[in-house]
Amino acid sequence: MASKTPQLETTARNEFGKGASRRLRRDGLLPVVVYGHGEDPIHLTVNYHDAFLIVRGNPNALMHLLIDGDKQLVIVKDIQRNPLTRLVEHLDLLRVKADEKVLVEVPVEIVGEPFGIAIATLELMTLPVEAPVTDIPETIVVDVEDLKDGENVTIADMKFPEGVTTELEADEVVVVVAEPQEVELPEPEEGAEEEGEGAAEADADEAGEEE
Repeated sequence: MASKTPQLETTARNEFGKGASRRLRRDGLLPVVVYGHGEDPIHLTVNYHDAFLIVRGNPNALMHLLIDGDKQLVIVKDIQRNPLTRLVEHLDLLRVKADEKVLVEVPVEIVGEPFGIAIATLELMTLPVEAPVTDIPETIVVDVEDLKDGENVTIADMKFPEGVTTELEADEVVVVVAEPQEVELPEPEEGAEEEGEGAAEADADEAGEEE
């Protein structure tokens, strides 16, 4: 595990607030907070670029932090981004142990093509699961190959990786498979159309008189 788990150097953070955070990011640093396992939260900074590469595309990233010479295993619990630029502004990191399970949200991925013109639509973009901290799946895969109109996929139909479970009800729908429906737009009523044309003509007449 040690060879595969990325590692970040840390420094203590003593300044707080938006201004301090902006200064840190200008210096190539990212503010983080580490909490959990009954210990007090600690506020640190890590290298922005290195941290970004770890969490990019993996909201449940696992990493080692070097804190005052000690190595601490942590998992990402929250990624705070700027609403406009989408740049990472802060990380919440949870202390974990290699032999425990954690509750995480894992994205759902559709593979395969439904039968005919049917389309598969995700009802749940992510699933809350309990997984081994060192073996959290990046996605939960749902195979919709050749499923027909009305053959929805529920939790009971899912195949979870070994050691991964969910407390969602068995009949919870994850993917809906349905043929697209044609929707006929109502024709405008003749009276309403004539009224609209009359109003447009009246507006044009008024504009001409003003000129």
